[in-house]
Amino acid sequence: MSTLHVLSHSPFGDDRLNSCLRLIGASDALLLSGDAAYALQPGTAPFMALHARGLTLYVLAEDAQARAIDVPDWATAVDYPVFVELSIHHDKVNSWL
Repeated sequence: MSTLHVLSHSPFGDDRLNSCLRLIGASDALLLSGDAAYALQPGTAPFMALHARGLTLYVLAEDAQARAIDVPDWATAVDYPVFVELSIHHDKVNSWL
């Protein structure tokens, strides 16, 4: 059973990203939206943690663009229709509120 984990809060304000990374499974995926896109700032601890995990990672393209974040080649920028498709594709969606 696969889960799409959705993070929308900055990884610099709380520990949601680390909690998510402890629980995420091999068949799961992570989607960064809103301020969670800041996790893709090169050289930061969140960036290094995400890259080291080698997980399936998505980021909402408009949120990365609005924050002037370049999406690395190991992540996939998606739009809202793809976000909906990802939600349908996975068995569960877990929003880290």
